[in-house]
Amino acid sequence: MKRVLLTIVALIFAVGITSAQNYMVVNSEKVFKSLADYNKALEQIESLSESYQKQVDTKFAEVENLYNAYMSRKSSLSAGERQQWEQTILSKESEATTLQETLFGAEGELMKRRMELIQPVQQRVFATLESFAKQYGYDLVIDISANPLVLYYSNKVDFTDKIIESLKR
Repeated sequence: MKRVLLTIVALIFAVGITSAQNYMVVNSEKVFKSLADYNKALEQIESLSESYQKQVDTKFAEVENLYNAYMSRKSSLSAGERQQWEQTILSKESEATTLQETLFGAEGELMKRRMELIQPVQQRVFATLESFAKQYGYDLVIDISANPLVLYYSNKVDFTDKIIESLKR
């Protein structure tokens, strides 16, 4: 029984070794950072993000100013006036939060712009990776930039520089 179990484990190990030889390693972060289009897109997104953040900060500063003015006058206001001030403050805060979500949310303007600018570059890189892998007979591409589980790889399976060369042609 032990022999059969050891034989099965050895077979699985042998199959794993032979099939594992058909892979390539790529540092996608290095590939993307080597592309001018990608860097330009990141700069545009950063600039847009800063602009949007200024808009949001301005809205929240208005809310804070309103709140501070309200707090300084609160004791001299009637109940109706206090309620009106509070409604105005809540309304302005809601507007600021809505603006923030519209600009920075998952479906926001910044994310849409990011997709417009970066997705074409990603598609080009992934198409080049796929073409390269098919051309040289690799069945698996491992990204070492995002995988903290890769503890070692041989430089002979790292095709990052060749992918970069291929993209720059």
